[in-house]
Parts: sequence; C-alpha cells; structure tokens
Amino acid sequence: MTMEFTDRVSRVEPSATLAISALATELENEGADVVDLSVGEPDFPTPENIVEAGKAAMDAGHTGYTTSAGILELREAIADKLAADGLEHTTDEIIVTPGAKQALYEIVQALVEDGDEVVLLDPAWVSYEAMVKMAGGDLTRVDLAETDFQLEPALDDLEAAVSDETELLVVNSPSNPTGAVYSDAALEGVRDLAVEHDITVISDEIYKEITYGVEPTSLGTLEGMADRTVTVNGFSKAYSMTGWRLGYFAGPEDLIDQAGKLHSHSVSSAVNFVQHAGLEALETEEPVAEMVDAFEDRRDLVVDLLDDHGVDVAEPEGAFYMMVPVDDDDQAWCEGAIEDAHVATVPGSAFGTPGYARISYAASAERLEEGIERLAEEGYL
Repeated sequence: MTMEFTDRVSRVEPSATLAISALATELENEGADVVDLSVGEPDFPTPENIVEAGKAAMDAGHTGYTTSAGILELREAIADKLAADGLEHTTDEIIVTPGAKQALYEIVQALVEDGDEVVLLDPAWVSYEAMVKMAGGDLTRVDLAETDFQLEPALDDLEAAVSDETELLVVNSPSNPTGAVYSDAALEGVRDLAVEHDITVISDEIYKEITYGVEPTSLGTLEGMADRTVTVNGFSKAYSMTGWRLGYFAGPEDLIDQAGKLHSHSVSSAVNFVQHAGLEALETEEPVAEMVDAFEDRRDLVVDLLDDHGVDVAEPEGAFYMMVPVDDDDQAWCEGAIEDAHVATVPGSAFGTPGYARISYAASAERLEEGIERLAEEGYL
C-alpha cells in the first residue's frame, strides 16, 4: 500500500534543532563524547518545590480531565502575572496548553488561511515557518542580521515588508535564536505599523524571565495593542520544566473562543497535575534568579572565549543562545563540527539566516570551555 500525504505536511521539514539533537544522541550511543550546544533546554533540574507540588497533586487525585482551557486557579494566577506586567486579561481570555509550542500552533491555525501573509523577523525560531506553512500561509521575512539582530535599526525594512494584506506578525523578544531583547522604540514601531495596517501580532515571550540587565516590555501593554496582540508564554524555560509541557496564551476573547475549538478537539487540555505544579512555579523566584545568574555568567564566558579566538558576536541580552558567524555554508559547518569536533550546534539557515550557527549556553562552564576549545582545535573558529 502506498500512502498519499497531504500538502500541508509535505510543505515542512522536521525541526532542525531536534534533528541535530538526535544526531548528537546517536553519536553518544556509539560512545562519542559530544558537547551538545544545540539544545534549547536549561540544564538545571526542575526546582524541587515544583516537583513536590506535582507529586502532591497526583496524590490528591488531580489525574483526570480538567476544563479544556485549564483549571481556574492556574488561569487566575496567570492573569495576575500578566497584570503585573501591565497586561489586563480575564480568565476567559486565557488558554492553558501542553507547552507554548501548542499555543502558537493553535493561534496560527485560528488566524491564518491559504495565501495569508505572515511576517517573520529573521533569524526566527524554526517552528514559526513550519506552522505558517501547515496553515497554508505565505511568509515575508525581514532580515535583522545586518543590525546585530536588533529590530529598531531595521524598522524601515519592516515597514517595507508589511501592508494592508499582512494578516499576522510574529515578534519574539527575548529572541530565540539571537538572545536579542527589542527596545521600547522598536516595539513602538511595531505598534505603529500594526495599527496602521490592522495587523494581529503574536508576542512570543517564552524567555521573558531570562534577561540580563534589561527589562523587556510586553508588546500588548502599548497603546493600541491590547486588542490585536496575542501573548504567549510558558513554564519550560524559566522554571526548567521542558518535559512537563505547560504553556499558555492570552488574547482577545473572540480569538480565544475560536482557538479553543481546536484546543478542545486536539489536546483536550493540559495535564491536570502539571497545571497544579504550574501554580507552584508561578510562586517560585529564588531558583529562577539563580538560573538566570548562571546563564549570564555563561554568556560572558562564551563571549570571552570566542573573542580569544577572534570571533565577534552580538552579545545577547536574554534567553541562552547566541548566533556565531561561520562559513557561508552553515549547514556543512555544523555537520563538520559535530563529526570532527563532536560539538553540536544548529545551522543559522534553519532560522532563516545562513552564515551563522546557533550556540546554546545552557550547559556547564566546563562543557562550554571544552566545546569552544574543540571547535578551535579542529579549525572551526
């Protein structure tokens, strides 16, 4: 039997980051010592109080279905968190999802039809493109590589890219893969264009709690943006809960109603006891601060190590990634780096920006030093 697959599936490739991680795992299974700088996952354990809250929730019998949008207590806590950031949302304007990726998928599916234009800021997280293609949308991309990955100097390029035909713009600050945090002036420029052309904007804030000396602004707090911004966040990065799969999005109630249909017919709801662990996570501050301090130290270490080898990078202000300039054929560079130096990175072309490799510094200082030294010894720096 020969199966025929849909166009929406054939339009996309598997996740490049997960593919590199799988190759690293394969080499490790063969006995190689791989320094994995490809993975977008904190190397810290989930804080113990959150783990205990999850266990307690299971012991208390929170193992059945929940309301599709999420337990009321968690949505109330999320609404309080958003309010502290200046975003006013009722519990009816929030859906709790199995990870922020699911939130983004539901939003794109609810808003994008065949031929709709979606604008991305490159380099952009790999799954945005795939989600838009699966929905049938057309991509317009704005390259930020010439402005050290900052949006403010590229606002003229963004203005040229958008029009009254633009359905959706995706803004990710702090950014994966660059670690850039967009200035208030940049976000105000986005606001002006969104209002002028009546564009809905996704504000992906999954790394909002991981910043270094800057305070990121939530796009939806700007005048004119409350009813056209969908804010996405989750628990994977800030609370080191990647495997727990817990995220959420907040937006206008009519969008929540429509996206809620997809949510209810696909995942039903996020896991019950995980939602109770999320309640505990939102009260957790000290372990988060300790992780952020460690990431900042590691960022500084990697910047200095690369500088020692004559490699200049745009210093990240958030998240735990940086883009390193490499050969024009970044795919070949990354493949060679993992085969020759046993160091895993992700090609910049996966994010729409060839000539770079993304390094994750969510690894110990010792492994970061080892990885950079191997790359240098094998001639990759």
